[in-house]
Amino acid sequence: MSVAPEQTRLELHVNGAVTHRIFSLSDPDRVVLDIPEARLTGELPPADPQDPLLVGLRSGVRDQGELRVVMDLKQPVRVKSFPLNPEGGQGHRLVVELIPKDKGPASQRGGQPGAGAPAARGRSPAARPVLVAIDAGHGGKDPGAIGSGGTNEKNLTLAIARRLAVLVDKEPGMRPLMIRDADVFVHLHERIQKAREAKADLFISIHADAFTNPNVRGSSVFTLSERGATSEAAKWLADRENSADLVGGVDLKSSDDVLANVLLNMSQNATLEHSGEAAGAVLRNLSRLGDTHRAQVQKAGFVVLKSPDIPSMLVETAFISNPEEEARLTTPAHQQRLAEAILSGIKAYFRKYPPPGTGAAKVSGAGAGRSHVIQAGDTLSSIAKRYGVSLSALRSANRLEGDQIRVGQALALPEGG
Repeated sequence: MSVAPEQTRLELHVNGAVTHRIFSLSDPDRVVLDIPEARLTGELPPADPQDPLLVGLRSGVRDQGELRVVMDLKQPVRVKSFPLNPEGGQGHRLVVELIPKDKGPASQRGGQPGAGAPAARGRSPAARPVLVAIDAGHGGKDPGAIGSGGTNEKNLTLAIARRLAVLVDKEPGMRPLMIRDADVFVHLHERIQKAREAKADLFISIHADAFTNPNVRGSSVFTLSERGATSEAAKWLADRENSADLVGGVDLKSSDDVLANVLLNMSQNATLEHSGEAAGAVLRNLSRLGDTHRAQVQKAGFVVLKSPDIPSMLVETAFISNPEEEARLTTPAHQQRLAEAILSGIKAYFRKYPPPGTGAAKVSGAGAGRSHVIQAGDTLSSIAKRYGVSLSALRSANRLEGDQIRVGQALALPEGG
C-alpha cells in the first residue's frame, strides 16, 4: 500500500486473473471490494495514521466463498480499480486507487487528529447544512393545470414552495434551494441538474393535480417507478464521461459496461428506497391535514424524479380541478398548513437518515449530537474505533448493557472518549 497527498493505492497480489466488483457506501464512508471464490492469505496492511483518506482495512468471507475487503474512510472518495498483468518479476495484481473528491485543503486534514485517531464525523465546528431542493412545478409559459375558477397551478406551487423554503431556512442545520423562485419556465432535466450541481440531500417537487371528474379530491405523494428508473439508467450509462461522480464516488468512466450497470443499479435502488422513506413521512403528515387521494405512496415515471443519486418525491397537494380544493389552495392559511406538513415529513426523514457530515441531528430541535446508522458488518468495537470514542462511552450514550446491535439501528456518538 502506498500513500500520497493525491491518492491512496492498494495492491492485492492474486494467483491469476480475477473478476471483482467495487462500490462506495456512505454514513460512514467506505469502499467495498468483492472478489468471487477467493481467500486472503496473510494479513491486510495497517493504515498509515497520516493517510488523509483511509481509516483501516478489514475483510471477511461471504456466501459462496466470496472475499470482501472493506476500506473504512475519513472522507468521500472517487475509486478506480484495475488488474495488472505479470511484469517486472511480479505476478497478477488487483489495484485499487482512492482519490479524494475534494483535492483542496480539506482533503488533507485526515492525518491531523493526534495518536492516530480517525477523523471524527461531525467534530467540525461548521458541519454543512442539509440541503433541501424545492421545485415549484410548471412556471412561465407552462401554467400547469387550470382550475374551474381560473387558478393557474404554477402560481399555487410557487406560493407553497416559497412558504416551505422559509420554514426550512428557519430550521437549525437545514437550508432550502429554490429550483425556481419566479414565474419562469425551467426544463424538467434542468431542475434535476440544478439540484445535483448543488449536491442537494432531498428533492421535492410541488404540484396541484387535476382530473376530468371535479369530485376527485385529496393529496398524493409520488416516487419514481422502477420502469422509469430503468429507462433513465440507460441514459446515464450512455453519458459515462460526464457522470464520474454519479454513484457515491465510483468512477463509471473507468468501469466496464457490466460493472457500471451494476453500480448504477445499486445507487438507484438505494435512492429509491430513501425516496420511499421520505415520501412516506410526508404523506403521513399530509394525511393529518386532510383527505389523501391514495393511502400509500404512488409510483410514476415523472422526469423530475429521475435523479439517480438524490432521494426525490413529487407532492400533489390537492386537486385543483375540485372547486372546493381549488378555493382552499388559494388561501394563505392553507398554503402555510401544507408547507408545515411537508416540513414535518422532511424532518422525520432526516431524523432517521441524517446525511453524513451535516447538522441534520439538530433538525429535531432536541439538541441531539452525532449519530451512526448500523450497516451490515458493523460491530460496536469497529464503530468506536472509527469515531475515536471508547467502547464504554458508546455503550453509556446508548444505554447498552452488552455489544449486541442491529442493522438500521441509530447509535448516538458521544463527544470524546
